[in-house]
Amino acid sequence: MSGTTVAKPLPRRASRGGSRRRKRTVEQIIFTTLNTTFLLALAALMIYPLLNTLAISLNDGNDAVRGGIGIWPRVFSLQNYHVVFNMTTIYQAFVMSVLKTVVVVATNLFFTSMLAYALSRKEFIFRRSITLIFVLTMYFDAGLIPNYLLIRDLGMLNSFQAYWVPTIISAFNLIVLRTYMKSIPDEIIESARTDGAGEFRMWWQIVMPLCKPALAVVGLFVAVASWNSWLDTLLYNSGDQALSTLQYELQKLLASSMNAGMNSVAATGSAQSGGQVTTPIALRSTITMVAAVPILLVYPFLQKHFVSGLVIGSVKG
Repeated sequence: MSGTTVAKPLPRRASRGGSRRRKRTVEQIIFTTLNTTFLLALAALMIYPLLNTLAISLNDGNDAVRGGIGIWPRVFSLQNYHVVFNMTTIYQAFVMSVLKTVVVVATNLFFTSMLAYALSRKEFIFRRSITLIFVLTMYFDAGLIPNYLLIRDLGMLNSFQAYWVPTIISAFNLIVLRTYMKSIPDEIIESARTDGAGEFRMWWQIVMPLCKPALAVVGLFVAVASWNSWLDTLLYNSGDQALSTLQYELQKLLASSMNAGMNSVAATGSAQSGGQVTTPIALRSTITMVAAVPILLVYPFLQKHFVSGLVIGSVKG
């Protein structure tokens, strides 16, 4: 009987461990359920204004004045979009807006990342002083009139340079990129320097590819700000129709609709714009959708880098 193996019962400690595992599983299920419910509610809260704006833009203008429209148009109509797309200058302005946004993003990323690389290197002794100077510009601004006088004295009124030259360097974007570049291991830079690479080559071929998430975040910020901007066109390039942007033309359409309908809205609830009847509230929603669609189409391609860039930047900062 010495060769016979007797099975021993499992100790109670193992059964307790099993109960703990079951308890943790229940807790995870509860947490996942509550977390998913909260995120779905938050997503619905964020999506509702967009759907409501789309519904108003697709609703009849006179009916939209009554209010109470949810996420579905009450009286379906494409009249508001007819008013917007029948503008003779909208297509040229759209091309100018795209060109302006591309140039502004390219120049801002190029020069800001170059300066951020220099300020991220520990061997640069003036990095703290220069960074402090740029940070101060985030709190103290010369104002609208001095900026206009500067652009005028530089001879950039009614010129394309007025769009991209003042935005070459952004202090906030500089801090984001500098913080991200400081997280790159020094061994990578030293290895490239040992192989004979210069500073420009290290920045362009080594640092820039490693900073794609941060560049995507900064590029999206700059693109949205440039695409939605119309005040720079009003101040600097309103005298040249060829330099007019989509947002500026839409703003002029909305202003003319509100001014033309100031008296008629009180009587009939509608306004005359370009020979067609619309209302300011419906036209405002239509303009919002027309201006937002290009950004909504671009964002999904940058979402992966955008999220990772924000998370890494927050941790390394």
